[in-house]
Amino acid sequence: MKLRFSILLVCMAISLNSYAQESTDELIPKRIYTTQKLKKVPVIDGDVSDAAWDVVEWSSDFTQKTPDEGKPPTHQTKFKVMYDAKYLYIAIVALDDNPELIQQRLTRRDGFAGDRVNVIIDSYHDKRTAFVFTTTAAGVKGEEITTQNGDNWDDSWNPIWYTDAKVNDKGWTTEMKIPFSQLRFGKAKEQIWGFNVNRTIFRKQERSLWQRIPNSQSGFVSEAGELHGLIDLVPQKQLEIQPFTVLQFDKYPAEAGNPFKTGKDFKINGGLDAKIGITNDLTLDLTINPDFGQVEADPGAIALDGFQVFFKEQRPFFVENKNIFDYRFANGRDNLFYSRRIGRNPHRSADLQDGEYAKEPINSTILGAAKFSGKTKSGWSIGILESVTSNEYAEIKQVNGETREEIVEPLTNYFVARVQKDFNERNSYLGGIFTATNRNLDGEFSELHKAAYTGGIDFRHTWHNRDFYLEGNGIMSHVLGSEEAIENTQTSMARLFQRVDATHVELDPTRTSLTGTGGRIEIGKQGGGNWRYNAGFVWRSPELELNDVGFLRQTDEMIQFSNIRYLWQVPTKTYRDIRLRLEQFSTFDFQGNQNRMQYEIQGNVNWINNWWTELGLGHKPLIYGNAYLRGGPRWRFADENFIFLFFGSDRSKKMSFTLGYVTSKAAENANSFSRYVFRMNYQPFDAFSMSLDTEFEKTTDKTQYVTTPDFENQERYILGNIDNQNWSTTLRLNYSINPNMSIQFYGQPYIARGRYSDFNYVTNATAASVNDRVSMYNTNQISYTDQPIALDTNNDGTLDFDYSDGGYLIDDHQNGVSDYAFENPDFSYVQFRTNLVARWEYIPGSELFFVWARGGVGYDDPKRSLSRSLRNQIIDQPLEDTFLIKATYRFVK
Repeated sequence: MKLRFSILLVCMAISLNSYAQESTDELIPKRIYTTQKLKKVPVIDGDVSDAAWDVVEWSSDFTQKTPDEGKPPTHQTKFKVMYDAKYLYIAIVALDDNPELIQQRLTRRDGFAGDRVNVIIDSYHDKRTAFVFTTTAAGVKGEEITTQNGDNWDDSWNPIWYTDAKVNDKGWTTEMKIPFSQLRFGKAKEQIWGFNVNRTIFRKQERSLWQRIPNSQSGFVSEAGELHGLIDLVPQKQLEIQPFTVLQFDKYPAEAGNPFKTGKDFKINGGLDAKIGITNDLTLDLTINPDFGQVEADPGAIALDGFQVFFKEQRPFFVENKNIFDYRFANGRDNLFYSRRIGRNPHRSADLQDGEYAKEPINSTILGAAKFSGKTKSGWSIGILESVTSNEYAEIKQVNGETREEIVEPLTNYFVARVQKDFNERNSYLGGIFTATNRNLDGEFSELHKAAYTGGIDFRHTWHNRDFYLEGNGIMSHVLGSEEAIENTQTSMARLFQRVDATHVELDPTRTSLTGTGGRIEIGKQGGGNWRYNAGFVWRSPELELNDVGFLRQTDEMIQFSNIRYLWQVPTKTYRDIRLRLEQFSTFDFQGNQNRMQYEIQGNVNWINNWWTELGLGHKPLIYGNAYLRGGPRWRFADENFIFLFFGSDRSKKMSFTLGYVTSKAAENANSFSRYVFRMNYQPFDAFSMSLDTEFEKTTDKTQYVTTPDFENQERYILGNIDNQNWSTTLRLNYSINPNMSIQFYGQPYIARGRYSDFNYVTNATAASVNDRVSMYNTNQISYTDQPIALDTNNDGTLDFDYSDGGYLIDDHQNGVSDYAFENPDFSYVQFRTNLVARWEYIPGSELFFVWARGGVGYDDPKRSLSRSLRNQIIDQPLEDTFLIKATYRFVK
């Protein structure tokens, strides 16, 4: 407590000092570019010498953003802007005394590699949101929407626009033609938009801006210059319809006797995507029977702690404009909307009798989905999403040859509404969110919630030129269902109301609803001078539940946190910039137990040669886990120290690399962790690039949770000494024939192996020493057998322990009679995934995909090495292949 109070005093002292400092910070005047209507339409070929551009003047005098903010750039840039009734036209000249050194790196759309320029357009002029159009020296286009005043960048947006670029003896040039239908703006006699141009000289890792934005200034969009002269623009309503067709052929190892596993399948699918401009500010997106066959498979993951794993959303419909629906209410991944819940794998598997086979759906079918989203001139940000997934059935071939269906997932409706309102000259906002999940259970699925609702409000207020901020949110959840469903929720890993030592929660098997709350409050300094700091508080009540359409890892938690950072932002002969951060946080449960305390210091240095280093170390003097024993008593971990070091080479070179090492070690050698990282990027020539990301992790833990059998009417919490090794390698190859045609390869083998030994059981879960927390089984108490185990320890004719593959027998009393048993927890999991995708954007917005996906999943003998397991399960085994052709055509009005 004294330390946290001291940190608070330091923050207050820094605040007073920095506030005085910022009062003398340089005020940068807004630059204004006044455009005019064109008299002749230029040809968009990258050559800016077209006489059509003579109607407007050049603007230049760019200023460095990095590395030497405020200084003139190595090479200047100039631009022109003009318009007609439907388009905005932009010409840019990027001067360069060494045009042979210009990096013309070919990538697919949104590659953002090599020399490039970005045009930032805040057509809302809300000083928080902007549309960003990028062209590289190779003519590759990219687009982003930036929100939260430049804190959030979303490259999933793919508007239709036109661009090209050319390199000449004076540098390189580009032209852009942007339809007004792709922008959002209100009605006015003269439009005034936020406007800026950014240029990147890739070989020097140098950025320069038309409108200077000092590094000490918080905000990015709000600090842009202004574009004037747009007279009598008529808002263009957007209408795009994109039907698609998919041909898919699957080839896999046939399964003898299984009529559903013949070795090959073929199917044809089709659907429709549409984008309709309801107003110039608000757009309706529709998808009917969407297909995501060209999307990469999820990476491999094993969760030994029992908590669910978060996977990134990669499906285009849900990725585009996802920032509008984002509502991270606490810390980490927790969010009221996690789109991966829509179209998830079915909750049930087929209930098969001996000799039966089933054809089971992998994912729930999305019958349709609609998004209504946008931002109005008056500062309202609106997002509404509605989606329906169908009943899913497993087709079962019975022993008598007849076929029956068994439902495995109910018809489900998902609804999300998000709104925010800017005010106080765009320095503040107030927002809210509401989600609803409703299932048509129809007398089935008593284990699932019938309905789930969440709601929340959030706000943010900034002052003193946006240098200081106060933000927060509060949420509430309410789930409804049968007694079984709500009991499942109470006993789930995120809650564990059945914990034997918890006095603030109680398992109630008669409940049919559950209501919980959560939230966050934070205050801090984000700009001005060299100091940054923040402090705050997070809470999740035990009853909180978001996992029907959101993501929630854990509840029953209150977190206090604080951070202090100092920035060295002026380059020297040694470094470009340095960041130093001190972080502290502690957690409590709602019973008042302090479960964690952690301190960390971290430094980041960008060296003058564009290499970089990141070093951090931390101390955890207090660690408890309420969920570690899966409903057992609160568990105490040993105190822990950790350190990490990463460094990397100049990313502007054709070859760059990253090396990283993370290690932690607990007192009494109770557990240890090591992680080794190697990443490499190589671009031997402009059209081809490759990246390799390899990670190896090794964990040893004397007290890894195994299982909880019953022994003499009490639960016995069994732990073991685990040697866990994980290895993954991700390879990506990219070949671009031209900016609209590319070939990409993605491949990842993943292996996770765990070997257990020295089994023990909990005696005093919160004892100070690990030797007092557990008691070891001696050789007379534990024995292993690979023969089937069948134990009736209660002598009631019912098998209490039935393991066909053998396991461990425990003779606790050492009297020659087995008291209980458990399965062998050793594992070796192998996954291999590859995607080869050829993409051709044959006309703007219309694409053709050729996809070959290959992969497999297997389990190997844990006694084998990682390399042997990879060979046995992947190289020496037949894999599954999918060949897919997807064609889309975008109709635009």
